[in-house]
Amino acid sequence: MTQQPKKKWLGFMLLVLSVCTFYSTPFQEFASLPNEIRLFKGSVEQLKFSMPFTGSVTASNPDVVDVNGLAASKAEVNYRSPVTINSKQTGETELQLKVANVPIKTVKVNVLDDFKIYPGGQSIGVQLQTAGVLVVGHHLVDTGGEKASPGETSKIKVGDTILKINGKPIREMKEVGNMVKQAGENNKPLSILVARGGEQLELELTPAYDAKDKAYRMGLYIRDSAAGVGTLTFYDPISKKYGALGHVISDVDTGKPIVVGGGHIIQSRVTSIERGTNGAPGEKFAIFKDENDKLGTITKNSPFGIFGKMTKYPENNMVKEPLPIALSEQVEEGPAHIYTVVDGQKVEKYEIEIVNVIQQRFPATKGMIIKVTDPKLLEKTGGIVQGMSGSPIIQKGKLVGAVTHVFVNDPTSGYGLFIEWMLHDAGIDLHGNKKELKAS
Repeated sequence: MTQQPKKKWLGFMLLVLSVCTFYSTPFQEFASLPNEIRLFKGSVEQLKFSMPFTGSVTASNPDVVDVNGLAASKAEVNYRSPVTINSKQTGETELQLKVANVPIKTVKVNVLDDFKIYPGGQSIGVQLQTAGVLVVGHHLVDTGGEKASPGETSKIKVGDTILKINGKPIREMKEVGNMVKQAGENNKPLSILVARGGEQLELELTPAYDAKDKAYRMGLYIRDSAAGVGTLTFYDPISKKYGALGHVISDVDTGKPIVVGGGHIIQSRVTSIERGTNGAPGEKFAIFKDENDKLGTITKNSPFGIFGKMTKYPENNMVKEPLPIALSEQVEEGPAHIYTVVDGQKVEKYEIEIVNVIQQRFPATKGMIIKVTDPKLLEKTGGIVQGMSGSPIIQKGKLVGAVTHVFVNDPTSGYGLFIEWMLHDAGIDLHGNKKELKAS
């Protein structure tokens, strides 16, 4: 065989060897390891292998973790067995896995400070004030000769929020009437600042005189508040922050998220349940217990729920001590349960199944698919009903998420979101030793 064919044959053999190595079980096991592992201080994580090799694991910061109970400056390991990572203190380190002193994989380990919160489950009433007043519709003003809507003519749209009139901030509907009356009598237009999407627009509106009502009108239907019921998800005794509902509050007429201008949550009592059926989601019916007894404030309304501060943990609860939480990647498919109220104010525990976990690197509302399996809850509600959103999901003694949406065609099932994303929206930074984030 000449020199050239030998080189080609050698190159071919190296290529085959490389391909076989890439698709071999040992290589695939190393390749499947996560690039980053997060765990709480004092907890343990296992990297599972089944390879007939010995090697070593070294840590860039050995003070953060131990490996197999040994200091991780350089721990000898047998890859036939799982490699156990034991977190010692908060911080970051990089673990370099080696075979025959050859680096195979580097994994970043981030150890977070221990974090526990109280799960909710209580039925709450929501009293929400809008930031400004919300335009929910147009109406025609009968001037005696023709009918028109000054608001529509001035290009004000349904879903706009009126922030200022003639430079004056507007917080309540009653502030609008006098300004409209004065402008009409003086035959002067109003300068109206509206928020639309992510921008603000300055528009001009001339009120019209309603011959039937004998008053000046803008030709707009407006609203400055919203009310409803839902479920408390968590309460953090350190920051006094809470999260509830597990979804955004939208205006019933416009379907647009309400921008918070203030508000409160109060305790509510469930009076009856309309069972859910295929194609028709059920609903909790509840009344506010005492509108003067405020549980907390509302400062934010986001796709993950409503947030604010509470003065204390409500007395009607399932637990007396706060629970640890699970990070999004720690949630597993399998049995779990929820805390919720279906009668009066009594919080009860009901069995569910987490049937699918959707891995998310960034906040998103649909993190898991859940199914109600508890016979008592199925008999009472038919599954997940409106008003149950926000009910905390508990798995293996940890708060992992909250109920967020029901499947319309299958009320026994719905979506849950990870508690990590709710905490983030509440302004609680798990990566910063409980430092508070600035709410966006």
